[in-house]
Amino acid sequence: MDLTGGFRLDHSSSTAAPSRRTPSRGAPASGAPAVGASAGGAPAVGASAGGAPAVGAPAGGSPSTGAPSVGASSVGEPSAEAAPRLPPQGGAGRRAEKAPAGGGLRARPVDGGGGGRLRARPAVTELRLSAFAGHRSAAHALGPVTLFTGPSGSGKSTTLRAYEALARLCAGDTLGEVFPDAADCVPERARPDAQGRRGFRLGCTVDGPEGPVHLDLAVQAEPRLRIVGERLTGRGRTLLATALRDPGRPTVQAEWHTAGATPVTRAPFPDDLLGTALLPLRVAGKTRGQLEVLAAAEQVVVGLRSAFACDPRPERMRAPVPPGEGRLRRGCGNLAEVLHRTHTDCPRRHHRLAAVAAAGCAGPVTGLGVQELPEGTVRAVLERGGRPATPLARLGDGELRYLALALTLLTGPGVLEMDRIAEVPEAMQSLTLLADGLDRGLDERQVGELLGLAAGIAADGHIRVAGTVGARAAAQARRTPGVTVVDLRG
Repeated sequence: MDLTGGFRLDHSSSTAAPSRRTPSRGAPASGAPAVGASAGGAPAVGASAGGAPAVGAPAGGSPSTGAPSVGASSVGEPSAEAAPRLPPQGGAGRRAEKAPAGGGLRARPVDGGGGGRLRARPAVTELRLSAFAGHRSAAHALGPVTLFTGPSGSGKSTTLRAYEALARLCAGDTLGEVFPDAADCVPERARPDAQGRRGFRLGCTVDGPEGPVHLDLAVQAEPRLRIVGERLTGRGRTLLATALRDPGRPTVQAEWHTAGATPVTRAPFPDDLLGTALLPLRVAGKTRGQLEVLAAAEQVVVGLRSAFACDPRPERMRAPVPPGEGRLRRGCGNLAEVLHRTHTDCPRRHHRLAAVAAAGCAGPVTGLGVQELPEGTVRAVLERGGRPATPLARLGDGELRYLALALTLLTGPGVLEMDRIAEVPEAMQSLTLLADGLDRGLDERQVGELLGLAAGIAADGHIRVAGTVGARAAAQARRTPGVTVVDLRG
């Protein structure tokens, strides 16, 4: 079913060529769909041996141009090497095993060699909200610093929520963990089909060494939360496709490009985990096709997982905290603990943060210090030269938010409480800061300083920013070189 009748996945900005497929290992070779068959020849991608509609095909049987649809027929016969469901981990629900990401990534020139500039760090360059909450057929290009603006109710926060959801799925979180209120993500006007099913669609493009790789996802929210279709495409080829075959089983049928003795491999995947994140655990990497699939999947995983949602809560930042490993949390309540760490471990960045503090805090600021209190806790202070230091507890909400956001921009994954990708070299990673309400509580001077800082740091490719701002900050952002403003005004 669509959210208007077919629930198909459609690329908003790119069209993938038909993928090549053959039976999986253990399936009979005779009578299988031809690899890359045209509409006039063998069945299209996803057609079963008996001539069932292609994955994503409408009820009439003609193949659609999109990715899998809800209730689509089988993508193929089950593989003889059906993969088991992943075992539970921890008490909060299942997570996918951490795949060794980045093994297939390699830097290559952006423009075929001209200038020698390398596209080494995977980055999300487009976010697609085909049918997600209040968004319909939306495709937003993302630059190094992208700020969404618009009136209340235009979907600014929802846009960042979709980005974070994709990032968490790539990190191995289950669908239930990522969408505890999945029904709210279904467009209001979406009507259930004959089976009472409704859902939503979203996706993204991750650019990097393998060129643009597109990930599109169809999620059924009602009557039961599950992934019913996923498609990974790159270089005009479908690399992974999944579809719901048996609604009574907690699996989808997956097939991925192999291009060896068996050009396509098929196996069931769990319907509550992102298939793209599972590929590094399932693909052997022995054939050229498998290596292509691995490289594309790892590029998407690295590009999406490198995200940190920062939402500073001033009311949590004022009290002294125990010293610890010094990794900044989402709400920044342990800001003093992190400053205690950066003061000794990252003196250069700490000194730069002090300079940024001087530009955005009231009164003279000569440095950022940390005081160790008798009860074993630490608190951060603004040093005032010859004057008494000011504890951060005395600062205004805007000053605290400003300091926390500046600290996030000036540090990296090692100082943030986020899912680090230890297997990937630092040169291949970039941090994406997600900041909903970037300008909340800030004055014009503070907004200008943060925008300039973000644009300057993002220019070297290590950090990207996606945030939301109000109208006044958006006007400032439009005057800031290197910052892109997306107006969601209807």
